[in-house]
Amino acid sequence: MKPGTEDLVGASKFFFDKFSTFYMFYVGAYQMPSGTPSGNNQVQGYDCVSTGTQAMPPSWTDSTDPNVDFDTQGRAYQTMLPFNSYFDATKLHPDGEIDMSYSDDLGRHWTKGNGGVPLEPTNNASARQAGHVEDKQWVAVNHIVGNAFQDHVYAAWAVFNGSSIKVRIAVSRDRGRLFDKAVTISTPSQVGPGVTYVYPEIDAAGNLYVSVVSFPPNGGPSTMYVARSSDDGRTFSAFVPITTVTIPPGEVYANTRFRSGIPATLAASPTYANHLYLTFEDWDAAAGQADVKLTQSTDGGVTWTTPVLVNDNSDAPGVPTDQIQPSVAAGPGGAVAVAFYDRRTACPTDASILPADAGRTNFCIDTSLQAYKDSGSGAVPVGTNVRISKYTWDPEQPGQHLGGLPQYPCAGATDPCQRGSGFIGDYFGLAVSGRNIYALGVSTHYPSAVTADEKGPIYYQQQVLATVPRTDFGAGY
Repeated sequence: MKPGTEDLVGASKFFFDKFSTFYMFYVGAYQMPSGTPSGNNQVQGYDCVSTGTQAMPPSWTDSTDPNVDFDTQGRAYQTMLPFNSYFDATKLHPDGEIDMSYSDDLGRHWTKGNGGVPLEPTNNASARQAGHVEDKQWVAVNHIVGNAFQDHVYAAWAVFNGSSIKVRIAVSRDRGRLFDKAVTISTPSQVGPGVTYVYPEIDAAGNLYVSVVSFPPNGGPSTMYVARSSDDGRTFSAFVPITTVTIPPGEVYANTRFRSGIPATLAASPTYANHLYLTFEDWDAAAGQADVKLTQSTDGGVTWTTPVLVNDNSDAPGVPTDQIQPSVAAGPGGAVAVAFYDRRTACPTDASILPADAGRTNFCIDTSLQAYKDSGSGAVPVGTNVRISKYTWDPEQPGQHLGGLPQYPCAGATDPCQRGSGFIGDYFGLAVSGRNIYALGVSTHYPSAVTADEKGPIYYQQQVLATVPRTDFGAGY
């Protein structure tokens, strides 16, 4: 969201042919001036059309993992992960790179930053041997007016090298034109060898924070950490453990074919220095469900509160429901919001719900929101959970076929695809402005114009924007 306005740029994967089964996509952008969707387009510079077929370097087969932030002058930035989709008999072995692209017209046209040079270059040979694979990139921009680091851009990502993972960061101090050489900020002695899910954030004093999730080599609960830089990303504190999080077995929820997403997200207050908010989903094996929790810090990440439950549904014994994939955002005036996918409502009966799924419990999905207000002593809840999706949607859509091929989005062309291969996204967008809370998420409720082999429409995953006025939560919010 452009600071001080209601202008938004969203981003998501765009499947570029009718056969989502092949799992081929580029990152695209949505223009939403004054919070109103007005158009969308592919992020240029990574495909054969916008680069030209003779472009050097050549174009990529895919680009992925959308993320957007603005500077105070209205420039939008996106850390890009283009890659080539290379499968062998076992799995996908992508060779990719980390780039930065920026746009000065709400995402209609994009330019490669850093002089067109990758922030993290590709290594084709080692990528195909399971090493040096980039992933989970994210961007944060300092849009604190008058701060010494105003409009500085921070790109962070993870590099997988076989069984080890390192977190890298690069900083631009000239609005993306050039970046410093990327440096590794994760220390295995602090966070272990397997650390990813990287989130950079900036607080009201211009302090930069990076949160990560560390996975133990032998399984079990994972630990979330945060590190802080007060000198524009030149040096970082030691990583501080926040709390642990449990992932569902096999990263797949019960009663589900799609896999789990990123378990935790971080936000820093633009109103109060040193105030941080971290939300995460936590799998309860005894109850057989996932819940959303929130922990926060008011001392720059040194200490954290005991996590509290965000979702307020009361599950009857033996009747679990999942609340998953939370996002947290902080806005002006101490406003904080947590949004999450919510399975407490039984599947309805309408044309967008597969007949086999109508009435099922802990299955179909809504988006819910919990508002919080930080008045200087930490965020406290305002009201209760609010459903912000207009329609409940079926995660088994699209269940139709096209040209004999299933359209359910999974990495492979089998029908049905293997449990845990389905995908509804790793996360979804959330932003808080001076007037509204905006959530950009997935829904399969809306029929496409493509006719299935079964003669009806195909219910592909679509992006849906929810706008919630802050006044809904009272005059003080």
